[in-house]
Amino acid sequence: MSTRTLPLLFINLGGEMLYILDQRLRAQNIPADKAKKVMNDIITTMFNKKFLEELFKPQELYSKKALRTVFDRLAHASIMRLNQASMDKLYDLMTMAFKYQVLLCPRPKDILLVSFNHMDAIRDFVKDTPSILSQVDETNKQLIEIYTPLSGGEFQLIRQTLLIFFQDMHIRVSIFLKDKVQNSNGRFVLPTSGPVPYGTHTPGLIRMFSCSGEEVRRMQFRDGGNYNAALREGSFEMYGDRVIKLGTNMYSVSRPVETHMSGTSKNSSQHTKVNTTPNPLAKEELNLLARLMGGLEVQKPAGTDSGFRVNLFATDEEEEEALISRPDELSYEVLNIQATKDKQTNAELAKIMGEFGETGEPSPSSSSKGDDLLAMMDGL
Repeated sequence: MSTRTLPLLFINLGGEMLYILDQRLRAQNIPADKAKKVMNDIITTMFNKKFLEELFKPQELYSKKALRTVFDRLAHASIMRLNQASMDKLYDLMTMAFKYQVLLCPRPKDILLVSFNHMDAIRDFVKDTPSILSQVDETNKQLIEIYTPLSGGEFQLIRQTLLIFFQDMHIRVSIFLKDKVQNSNGRFVLPTSGPVPYGTHTPGLIRMFSCSGEEVRRMQFRDGGNYNAALREGSFEMYGDRVIKLGTNMYSVSRPVETHMSGTSKNSSQHTKVNTTPNPLAKEELNLLARLMGGLEVQKPAGTDSGFRVNLFATDEEEEEALISRPDELSYEVLNIQATKDKQTNAELAKIMGEFGETGEPSPSSSSKGDDLLAMMDGL
């Protein structure tokens, strides 16, 4: 697997998470100062210098559960709290949106343009906070320095690594279903029309050449689509026109989104089966994850504000029902990796899990549920 994939995966998923939260904060008329604090706190943690130093080190992708652990911690970096079912739904939306973008990239290198679209949006979220903006800009400079020199083959490897990561995830999303870009089984429909990758010709012509390099014959064939040439290449600079729209905000107040499992019951054969065979690389992944999570310095909110709970469902009852009905193989609740012989790693993880406990989500039975932020996903 590519050693340069993890930062792009993290930044794009993080960008999608921010889009979703921003949309719901606006839709539910959350006070501007509280909404801004939520976004600023998450972005500050996401672009923490120590955290990014670990993220950009050459390494293979983490497992889905390990990556989910990182985003659990990130989502709770502010006064906002999510119960497990709401976090599951948020993570489903994030991952399916980015999977769709990777599939639609005209050429592998355009994954970097998708990442820059997310970075542009994140920069806009914190444009009035210079200290956070400088963190985001520094990361953008790193992306330009590390990724723009890569060859087309290296970007193809990155794309294949991402698709392998997403290949068993088939969560249905209402926006995709309504736009008919996703089938009822959760698989995406790829278009046979639109602009071709920059630097390529539209299909439909076969040219034959002699040994001396002279064109001797042309043949036309039906391409089965409606293609047109790309107008220009998107900008890979800090600021510029990315041309492609993949990675921009697809949500709006008028377009609420829902997710559905690809099946009708908990034991449906359509659900992805997770291989439970012990992973010989689990201990090494645990070490890497411990170092990465050690960089996530979450600041506990000061003062008397105890925070508010985010509910991605229309009612608490729907949220509880979703938690009960979610298939075990799609649950990310427990990261169970054994490393009993490594005392230092155990100490690091004990500290990390202690921090999870401090910033963890409130009990569903808690009487103080705060603002009901997200009336999302009607009609599960």
